[in-house]
Amino acid sequence: MHNYVKRGAAIIISCVASIAMAQVAQPIQPAPALPVAPSPVVAAPAASNPADATHALTADDLSTFLDGLVPFALERGDVAGGVISVVKDGKVLFAKGYGYADLKTRTRPSPETTLFRPGSTSKLFTWTAVMQLVEQGKLDLDTDINQYLDFKIPPLDGKPITLRNLMTHTPGFEETARGLLPASTDDVDLGKYLKSHIPARIFAPGKIVAYSNYGCGLAGYIVQRVSGERFEDYIQHHIFEPLDMHHSSFAQPLSAALAPLMAKGYESASKGEPQPFEAVDPAPAGALSSSAMDMANFMIAQLQGGRFGDTRILKQATADLMHSPQYTAAPGLNGFDLGFYQENSHGQRIIGHAGDTIVFHSDLHLMLDANVGIFMSFNSAGNEGGAHVIREAIFAKFLDRYFPWSAPAEPTVSAAKADAARVAGWYESSRRNESAMRVLYMLSQISVTAQPDDTIAVSAWNNYAGKPLYWRETGPLTYREVNGDAHLKFVTDAQGKISYWATDVEAPVFVFQRVSGARALGTVGLWASLSFAVVIVALLSWFIGGWVRRHYRRPLVLANAQRRSRLLSRLGALALFVDVAGWLGLLAALSVSEDIVLQGRATPWLYLLYVLGLFGLLGAVAVVVHAVRTWLAPRRSRWVYAGETVLAFAAIYLAWFIVAFGLVSFSARY
Repeated sequence: MHNYVKRGAAIIISCVASIAMAQVAQPIQPAPALPVAPSPVVAAPAASNPADATHALTADDLSTFLDGLVPFALERGDVAGGVISVVKDGKVLFAKGYGYADLKTRTRPSPETTLFRPGSTSKLFTWTAVMQLVEQGKLDLDTDINQYLDFKIPPLDGKPITLRNLMTHTPGFEETARGLLPASTDDVDLGKYLKSHIPARIFAPGKIVAYSNYGCGLAGYIVQRVSGERFEDYIQHHIFEPLDMHHSSFAQPLSAALAPLMAKGYESASKGEPQPFEAVDPAPAGALSSSAMDMANFMIAQLQGGRFGDTRILKQATADLMHSPQYTAAPGLNGFDLGFYQENSHGQRIIGHAGDTIVFHSDLHLMLDANVGIFMSFNSAGNEGGAHVIREAIFAKFLDRYFPWSAPAEPTVSAAKADAARVAGWYESSRRNESAMRVLYMLSQISVTAQPDDTIAVSAWNNYAGKPLYWRETGPLTYREVNGDAHLKFVTDAQGKISYWATDVEAPVFVFQRVSGARALGTVGLWASLSFAVVIVALLSWFIGGWVRRHYRRPLVLANAQRRSRLLSRLGALALFVDVAGWLGLLAALSVSEDIVLQGRATPWLYLLYVLGLFGLLGAVAVVVHAVRTWLAPRRSRWVYAGETVLAFAAIYLAWFIVAFGLVSFSARY
């Protein structure tokens, strides 16, 4: 759910089509951390000057601030509507709806009764349920989760997964999205989904952070099995009811009482076509429907150590543990508590969680020391400056206004030039799929480039104005945003080589691992493009050459063995072309519609492409064999020798590409 967004990348021959979304890192003790913003394309803003006028966090000032900002942001971002609630010191300070919950009827969202879909913010309820059962002694954070399941998660290197791993997103699972948003609520079945969608494990548990919806689904299933209640019922009885959350539910579809209160979801306000209710499987990862006021009650309970009025959902000690640092990918940067990720900024200790479905986009932030919480949710993705940008900008400006702060000065280190060259290269997210979609994630690689002024640039991020961000080195392999306060850190392995980097521009839900030269997008993009172009030119030249020979009645004279070899070579080149072109078509389709993956509709196409990949490999062999026979045959022109040789090298590279990026993996685990 979280941050499942499209990432653009060059597809082999200047075609753009892609979607989205290390050294072993050890759990650490609590450490100061820096600001985060969950978007992969928006940078953390520069800190405000404390000398500026300080605004008191009051209902009146909040109303002035948000009423002046949000309506224009919605219009500019092509977003239909949204809700915001703010709590302070155990009370609701502000709650309001903006824009429209239904564009057709022009109904404005009510913070009390209109339901929005918080997406992965739902996970906070799953994690709270886990902590309730830990508190009761029914679950242990460090026990092999297989003890709580009726099926087995295979070990990796003999190391089991624990609930602590699941809550810090370090179980080592690869990314899986198939079936995440099924076409119908009739297809939702938590146990069935988990047993039929077990992801491959690509990292040892507790080592590398890689956000996992499946992992949260496992946690919810464990809650269901240990408590003896359906997951949805457990949350209703043990969290919603004690917190007076009467307009909240994990049910899919919603009950007859709540369904009419659901805000309509839109791709954008300008399209204005309401989308169907989005089913989510596994439900614990993102199926919540809730109102802004209900979410305010949840924030109050978390900020008050589990207490809401005269009732408790957690003991103080349990809440304190849940809000304590458990993991970071790099010392000094934000990491994970138990379920919440850290968003420390402006000198404040902040935890929270974002959430995204296709059309709903939400954020929840808890400022633990200030006893302040803010929740917001929007019912459209909008344009490129839409909901993703709006929610981050609102919270950034909220912090600037009410918690102004200046970061300490950090001078540039003397080794900046050498280190910039050292860290330059290509990197891939740890949140990736390697079983079936390796080529897609290859296209999503991020480049780090050294600049003439000894700074570095990272291809993933621009500022709000769309301009590239630059970073200067302020400590050993530690970089600070130029004219800003965000940081990124490169982490080395035991041999001192760059293993990965982490940052506080993003939510700390993955790291970026270094990619070897042969598999780097810069290298692959060049050589795969050239090789594919050679195949295309060869096919065109054979077709045109054949037409010319027939027109001038100049038949090609070859021995029977050479003629058969030549035919197989041509068919082999055609097989390579069809396979690569097929993958380009699939990737282009994925860039247009995420539903192809989320609803599992890519599976039959994958198997077809895998079969074509086998023919492509056989075709590459045929091309190479014919090239060798051409060199051994007498009386051929040097142009023929050169052409067949270049084609053979192109075929060899494309064959390597097919194998290296899993185009014949025959896996539907994506």
